[in-house]
Amino acid sequence: MVRTSQSLKIILTTGVLFSGLLSLVTPLYATGLDELVQEALNNNPDLAEMKSRWEQSSYKAPQVGSLNDPIFSFAFSNYPNDDFSSDTAPMTGNEVKLSQMFPFPGKLENRSALAREQAKWFEAAYYDSHYQLARKVKDAWYRLYYKQMSIGVVERNMKLVDDIIRLTEVRYETGDGLQQDVLKAQVKRSGLMDQLISLQQQKSVIEFELNRLLNRTAGSFVVPGNLELPRTDVTLDEFQRAGLEKRPMNAAYQALVKRYRYQKKLADLDDYPDVTLWGSWRFRDDNLPDEGTDFVSAGVSFNLPIYRDKRRAAVAEADAALRMAEYQTMGFRNSVSESIQKAYARMQETLEQSELYSEGIIPQTSQSFQSALGAYQVGKVAFISLLDALLTTFKAEMDYYRVSSEYLRSLAWLEAESTLPLIGLPVVIDEDHAGYKVNVDQRTP
Repeated sequence: MVRTSQSLKIILTTGVLFSGLLSLVTPLYATGLDELVQEALNNNPDLAEMKSRWEQSSYKAPQVGSLNDPIFSFAFSNYPNDDFSSDTAPMTGNEVKLSQMFPFPGKLENRSALAREQAKWFEAAYYDSHYQLARKVKDAWYRLYYKQMSIGVVERNMKLVDDIIRLTEVRYETGDGLQQDVLKAQVKRSGLMDQLISLQQQKSVIEFELNRLLNRTAGSFVVPGNLELPRTDVTLDEFQRAGLEKRPMNAAYQALVKRYRYQKKLADLDDYPDVTLWGSWRFRDDNLPDEGTDFVSAGVSFNLPIYRDKRRAAVAEADAALRMAEYQTMGFRNSVSESIQKAYARMQETLEQSELYSEGIIPQTSQSFQSALGAYQVGKVAFISLLDALLTTFKAEMDYYRVSSEYLRSLAWLEAESTLPLIGLPVVIDEDHAGYKVNVDQRTP
């Protein structure tokens, strides 16, 4: 007895130490959906890349909107090649020259404006990516919820099938049942086990996806069971209006159109020459007959835009690019409208289906199964009727969690397309901060 007690203490102590070591090597992660979205917004490398791209483009305007550096040159001018003396030829001297090129008025301003609009595109795309990233996290979370609840349904039904197998074996041994009933129940259990393995694999794939979005190396997730299905009273027209007015990518496409308008202006301005002003000072030798009076020169030069073909091609290119941007803007707005309409229709459909399953089909199928089980125990119904009732109940539960997950995913889709907060905390985008609002009072009821 003493040896058994000591062995038990050793096992418990080892278990505690092992758990402590696991806590040291296994990082602790947030598990709530709001916390996961915030973690993704803080750590996702794709989002960080877009921010860097925006920052990179923001430094372009000061570069292209500034004058080129002036050119300083020094020359040994007009030295005779027989003796290279500086006091024999009157034009001999050492010359310094300074020149500065000035683009035709309007070119610098338009180049700078073009670069600024390009930066606005990346800025708006970066802000819009916050909503899209939040949707990806929520979508994966709700798919994980479906897989997790489905695993629970399968495991629960496997226990029911085990009970049915024992029941059929007893009935077979007493001569009241058939051996094929036992075999059918065993086949059904094997099918459930196969489905369980598949669901567990699918759950792991979704966890890998979530870890990638959160920039984690590894980690598992547990979704709270039976998530509440939030309702919204926002109409389809309100979603459409918000998507076409508030989504950051609208500003991105407006910036794209402006960018190509500035490109068109630059192509038109290229017909006009740039001007270069220059001045020079020639230092002459004091031993020259005129005592080496220095020479001063100044002048102006400009390019001659005589090659019209390339300039006409540049104008045509800018026109085509502008039309392309306008069509892309129209296409984007149509795409947003279509996506919102699809998401809204799916939201309504899956909400009605989830209510039908929770309030009607599942209670009815459960009652039918319990009735069939009781009748089978007293030999009033065939085994096939019991198995059919079990399959119907099982399918109803699986379908309920599927449509519930689809409903929540449709809300996340609507959020990303319209930027309206529907689930949890809203994403906040402004000039000084891009992130996830942490005020719990802002939660959507």
